[in-house]
Amino acid sequence: MKTTGRKIIELDRAAILADARRELDMPSRRLFGKRMLTLGGLSLLTGCTITDDASVNTFLTAVSRLNDRVQGWLFDPTRLAPTYTEAQITRPFPFNAFYSESEAPVVDGGDYRLTISGLVKGQRVWTLPELYALPHAEQITRHICVEGWSAIGRWGGTPFAHFLRRVDADLTAKYVGFRCADNYYESIDMATALHPQTLLAFDYDGERLPAKYGYPMKLRMPTKLGYKNPKHIVEIFVTNTYPGGYWVDQGYNWFGGS
Repeated sequence: MKTTGRKIIELDRAAILADARRELDMPSRRLFGKRMLTLGGLSLLTGCTITDDASVNTFLTAVSRLNDRVQGWLFDPTRLAPTYTEAQITRPFPFNAFYSESEAPVVDGGDYRLTISGLVKGQRVWTLPELYALPHAEQITRHICVEGWSAIGRWGGTPFAHFLRRVDADLTAKYVGFRCADNYYESIDMATALHPQTLLAFDYDGERLPAKYGYPMKLRMPTKLGYKNPKHIVEIFVTNTYPGGYWVDQGYNWFGGS
């Protein structure tokens, strides 16, 4: 995720091209469709001005959406991401957001309410004590940032699949979306939402989640790149309408698999 206080309004050409190269370089992607797009062809676009050329803009968007489809087809909802030992935890775990650490939102836990909406029979609001009372799980997994760095952290919370079943969400729906206290927004596919390592995280390294890591709640997905893991979540909704995402709407790959 890039750190900037200014919202980018144009598609991020470099991000799309880098993501396409990464996908095409992976052996499983090369086998799929026998490299339907070539890196040489993509590299020819680097001299184009995306904001002045509608055809290039359309093509880059198509590249990103192709990546989404390929990753979705190849995603194994039962395959687990690697886990690590406490000795391997990265300390301090890096702060990462589209704003500085001092600008992280301060959420009042006493007033906090999580709204559940969309294709969910159990539409209601949840308080923090109610969320903390849900079944607990922990994982030590690697956070992989699109900028090229990674870090290992220990996260605690409730399995998201359990929560979705608890609220009687439509598990055949396509998307689960998130709105956050820091004005971030994101969405994921239902298969990833139901993955056994996808966690509604309330704790970090044995303590309540600090503000810089997403208090009072973040979504932790070791199968996704960092920008797909929203923090300070205040609403979860289930939908069949494509919801997009903060960085996705600026050109990043939507599926965002790590």
